[in-house]
Amino acid sequence: MKLAIPWCFSVFAHQTPKLPGLREKGKEVELDLARWQFAITTVYHFLQVPLTIGLSILCAIMQTKARKMNSPEWQKLLDFFAKVLVINFALGVATGIVQEFQFGMGWSEYSRFVGDIFGAPLAFEALLAFFMESTFLGLWIFGKGRLSPKLHNLCIDLFALGTTVSAFFILAANSFMQDPVGAKLNPVTGRAELDGASGFFKVLFSQTSLLTFTHVLSNALLLAGTLVAGLSIWWMVRSVKLTGSDNEARVYWKPAAKFGLVWMLIASIAVILTGHATGVHLGSIQPAKASAMMGICETGPQELLIVKDTSSCDGKEIKLPVPGLESWLFTSHASGDSAVIDSIDDVNAQLQQKYADHDFNGTPGSAVDFRPNMTVSFYSFRIMMGFGFLELILSIWGLLALRGNKIISGSKVASGWLWNIGSPFIAGSFGWILTEMGRQPWIVNGGNLNSTSGVYLLTSQAVSGSVSALSFAISLILFTLLYSALGVVWFILLRRYVLEGINTAQKPVEQDTHSAEALSFVY
Repeated sequence: MKLAIPWCFSVFAHQTPKLPGLREKGKEVELDLARWQFAITTVYHFLQVPLTIGLSILCAIMQTKARKMNSPEWQKLLDFFAKVLVINFALGVATGIVQEFQFGMGWSEYSRFVGDIFGAPLAFEALLAFFMESTFLGLWIFGKGRLSPKLHNLCIDLFALGTTVSAFFILAANSFMQDPVGAKLNPVTGRAELDGASGFFKVLFSQTSLLTFTHVLSNALLLAGTLVAGLSIWWMVRSVKLTGSDNEARVYWKPAAKFGLVWMLIASIAVILTGHATGVHLGSIQPAKASAMMGICETGPQELLIVKDTSSCDGKEIKLPVPGLESWLFTSHASGDSAVIDSIDDVNAQLQQKYADHDFNGTPGSAVDFRPNMTVSFYSFRIMMGFGFLELILSIWGLLALRGNKIISGSKVASGWLWNIGSPFIAGSFGWILTEMGRQPWIVNGGNLNSTSGVYLLTSQAVSGSVSALSFAISLILFTLLYSALGVVWFILLRRYVLEGINTAQKPVEQDTHSAEALSFVY
C-alpha cells in the first residue's frame, strides 16, 4: 500500500509568526496553508493505512487456518473480512497518490535539502514493496477458485509481507526526520547527504526506526484485531435476532471474536511496551518533545504523573499520587540522578545556547523558540496511552465473556464493541499528532543536544518559495472536498458489505476450483 506517515501534522504547531525565516506576511500564510494541506490529506489517507497492514496479516492467518483445517467456516469468515480489506486497500491507494507530489511542490525546500536521503527508502518502498503487494493482491483476488489452495494462500501471505515491508521503509524515512542519523551536511551544496555506503543502513535500522516500526505495527494489529472482534461480537448478537437460533453465532462469530480478541490482547501489550521504550528513547533524541508530552515544568526527579495540565506551569496541575511514576515512564528510573527530567524551559534554553551562533534566515538561534506546543503534546500522549490501556482491558473482558459455552447476547454490548472499532484509529492518530507536533519547530530534528552532524531544518525553512498562498488554498479546498467524497464512498461500501454478513448456506468459492464467480468480487 502506498503509505504516507503524517509528518506534517505540524499544522497545529506553535505560533507561526514567531518562527524564523518568515519575513513577509504572505510567507506565513503559505506555511500555514501548506501545513494544513499536507495534514488534512494525510489524515484522510492514514485512516486506511494501519487497517490494511493489520488486516492483511490477520486475513493471511485466517486463510491458513481454513486451508489446513479444511474448514468452510473459516473460509466464509475470511471471505467476509477480505471484502473489508480489499475496499480499504483500494481507497488507501486513491488517497495516497497525492502525497509524493506535495514533497516536490509544497515542500520543495525540504526535498532539496534531504532528497538524496529521504528518497532512498521511498524508492525501495515504491519499487519493491508496493509493486509486490499490488501484484500479489491482484493474484489473490482474481486467482480465487483458479489457483491451487496453497498457491492462493501464498499470495495473501506475500501481500501481507509487502504491506509490512512497505510500512518499514516509510517509517524509516519518517524516523530520519525524527533522528537524522547516517547523514552529513555538504558545506558546498548546503544539502544533507548519506554518510558513505553504511549511511543508508543506519537510516533503515536506527534505534528510532526499529522502535517506531514495532510500535506502529503493534497498533495496526491492535486495530485489525479490534475490528475483527467488534464486527464478530456485533454479528454474534445480530445473527441470533435475525435467525432465532444461536447456531451461526456459535459456529462462525464466536471463533472469529475470540481470534480478534486474542490479537487485541497481544497487540495492546505490544503497543504499551514498545510505546514505553519509544518514550524513554525520546529523552535522548528529542528532549523538548519528551518534556512537553510529560508536562514537566520543573527540572528534577520523582515527578508525579500529571493528568491535567494548564500549560502555564502555574502549579495547578493535577497529579496522580504515585511518586516516581512520571520519571519511570520517561527514564525507566523512579528516583536518583538517572530519574532527573529537564523542564521544557530548561531544554529550550539549552537549545538556544547550542544554536546561539547559528543564523536561521536572519534570526539567531538564541532568539528561536524551540518549544513544541505543550498542550497538544501533553494531551495527545495521554489520549493515545488511555486508549491503549482501554483496549487491553476490553480484550481481557471479551475473552472472559466468551469462555466455555458462553456467547454475548446484549444489544448494548454489541453496539459498544462496534463503536469501539474507532478507538485504535483515535489512538494512532493522536500518536502521530504527538510525533509530528512534538518535533516542532523542526521538520528535520535538530533538537538532539548531543548531535553534531549539522543535519537539521526548521519547518519554516522547508516550505516551497515558488507556490503562492492562493495555489495552496485552492488545492487545499479541492483535496478536502475530494477526500471527503472518497471518505463517504469508503463508509458506504464498508457498511454495505458488513451488513451483508455471510451466507451460511452458500458453498465457499475456495472449495470449487473452477467456479464461474472466480473473476468477480467474491470476497
